[in-house]
Amino acid sequence: MHPLLQYINSYATTLLTEKDFTYFIGHFIEKKIRKKQYLLQEGDICKYMAFILKGSMRKFYVDEKGLEHNVDLYVENWWAGDRESYALLTPTQFNIDACEDCELLLLSRENNLKLQTECPSFNEFRLKLDELNQIANQKRITSTISNSAEKRYADFIERHPSFVQRFPQHIIASYLGITKDTLSRIRKRSLKR
Repeated sequence: MHPLLQYINSYATTLLTEKDFTYFIGHFIEKKIRKKQYLLQEGDICKYMAFILKGSMRKFYVDEKGLEHNVDLYVENWWAGDRESYALLTPTQFNIDACEDCELLLLSRENNLKLQTECPSFNEFRLKLDELNQIANQKRITSTISNSAEKRYADFIERHPSFVQRFPQHIIASYLGITKDTLSRIRKRSLKR
């Protein structure tokens, strides 16, 4: 079974059939990008949301001092993009690049809207994902505001154990809102336990 079909059907109660999926997948563009290559750059309009079939990516912005701040990490079966730019057709403040070689399925805004009206399974799936995304963002904001660096790292490892091998330490530290040195100390302490 195609990974995207399996993914959609895992969230929808109205299942997408293999026959329907043949029509559905025709609305996506296959794309491969190499490690360190950009999917999206600051100032561009996000024309596609990308479903990751293989690989990992990160979303980040660069502040006025030239420092990178990682705001999202993505792996297989996750969607990558800037939702604000995609929905409002405004220039993005973010960059999205590949941390590993990636295989992607790109969905344009036009095709997204078309599939929402033509495909009940996709619309149900999209609404469920929006809900889960909102919950995850709320938890992340609360954690960033109220949890110690050690607790944030422990929660991160619990939720995403494979990320430690897939993303460099400085990217994980930035995502958690801590310095690389702080993360290094936390990791050393946790190894001693």
